[in-house]
Amino acid sequence: MRTAALATSLLLGACTSIATTKPANAPPSRPPNVVVIFVDDLGYADIGPFGGSIPTPNLDRMAREGMRFTDFSVSSAVCSASRAALLTGCYHQRVGIAGALGPDAQIGLHDDETTLAELCKSVGYATACFGKWHLGHHPKFLPGRHGFDEWFGLPYSNDMWPLHPAYAKLPSDAERRKRGYPPLPLLDGERVVDAEVTGEEQALLTKHYTERAVAFVEQHRDEPFFLYVPHTMVHVPLFASPAFAGRSGRGAFADVVMEIDWSVGEILAALQRCGLDEHTLVLFTGDNGPWLSYGEHAGSAGALREGKGTMFEGGIREPTIARWPGRVPAGASCHEFAATIDVLPTVAKLIGAELPPRRIDGLDIGPLLFGEAGACTPHTLFCCYYAGGQLQAVRDGRFKLHFPHDYATLGGKPGGRDGAPAPYTTATIGLALFDLRADPGETKDVAAQHPEVVARLQQLAAAARKDLGDALQKTSGSGVRAAGRLGPDDARLVW
Repeated sequence: MRTAALATSLLLGACTSIATTKPANAPPSRPPNVVVIFVDDLGYADIGPFGGSIPTPNLDRMAREGMRFTDFSVSSAVCSASRAALLTGCYHQRVGIAGALGPDAQIGLHDDETTLAELCKSVGYATACFGKWHLGHHPKFLPGRHGFDEWFGLPYSNDMWPLHPAYAKLPSDAERRKRGYPPLPLLDGERVVDAEVTGEEQALLTKHYTERAVAFVEQHRDEPFFLYVPHTMVHVPLFASPAFAGRSGRGAFADVVMEIDWSVGEILAALQRCGLDEHTLVLFTGDNGPWLSYGEHAGSAGALREGKGTMFEGGIREPTIARWPGRVPAGASCHEFAATIDVLPTVAKLIGAELPPRRIDGLDIGPLLFGEAGACTPHTLFCCYYAGGQLQAVRDGRFKLHFPHDYATLGGKPGGRDGAPAPYTTATIGLALFDLRADPGETKDVAAQHPEVVARLQQLAAAARKDLGDALQKTSGSGVRAAGRLGPDDARLVW
């Protein structure tokens, strides 16, 4: 039944926000709290409300009490770039953050960029981040320098350590650490609280993030707050706490999804306990699609094509749920296009904050969020599909045009086992047009049937290249801003 429902939701037409309960029209009596839960490497079909078979009762409840966004996209199918877009309201290409920053990175989010946390602080909000940061790990780039009052978590991805399962069977410790990564640190603010996180300690990350999030809600119940929970999981290597390890009976991936669902339930329970349900917008989404090369340790994009690292829908479309009792209609599904870059401008309007002085790319999706009759996507073009500086695709509300580019694929072969990845091969797609309304799986090129659409999207892409550049055509963009860079006198994180 869930698979059938997923297929139906993917094929519904434009301007269709369907609600079983009408939203309340009265404005909130106090500035709304904002909670963003951001899951790493979550596939479109990994949770119950989007057709997944792993039990997710708390997310199921969240969907019943809120709205599913079935066409919700990230800016990039890779960690750091995706997070930069969420927190700044900009295409990652604009703010100079690409790919996934590693322990040797000398760059991070620029001081001049305005983050969602800084936006909220400008109107008196308390702010916190509990989880993976991944926008620069040296002090000048850390969350406390970008608007967050509190931060506890990892500076980058949990596989950026010398104990990766792919190397577990090598005979010596030196070989197992041959990737050259330093020990993985855990930070509280700018203080290293654990200089070498072990697997046992990774297993407690979801639990610890959740405990800190709940405590933050309780501590700030009497003032407006912004809470950002960017979970380390379900990124490999997979770890679940003792309460969830083996609980699913279906392997490590299902265990960690169930623990993420538990975490959502704990945060929702804290909001209810503190009398904040009707004063809080909760948004659940992810940074990119499943890392398919890891096979049984990866999730599923369902009917969508490919996964993490690609500009196909399996890499960039995320299962997204919004909940705000009395404001967001309960049991609703929005099939209009929206994106993580829209979160910042939407929140700005909700809380009465001024937009950043620098140009942003996101747009207010409040009419979609609140189920207004006839509401449509505010985007005429969403050119989020940059990878490695290449403009690989553009789309409007219905059509998506791919430009010729290479991409990594398993080519129909199974992924890896026991936490080790299977090798990708390289494939090439030519100029191809897909009707995402009829074919969200991007299986049928309809360029020949819609030459006028191809021409229109090519014109829009040409304008985008002038603004943001395109490595495929060796052009630079006038609107690209530099990332922050570590200077010779800047403090280094040492652990």
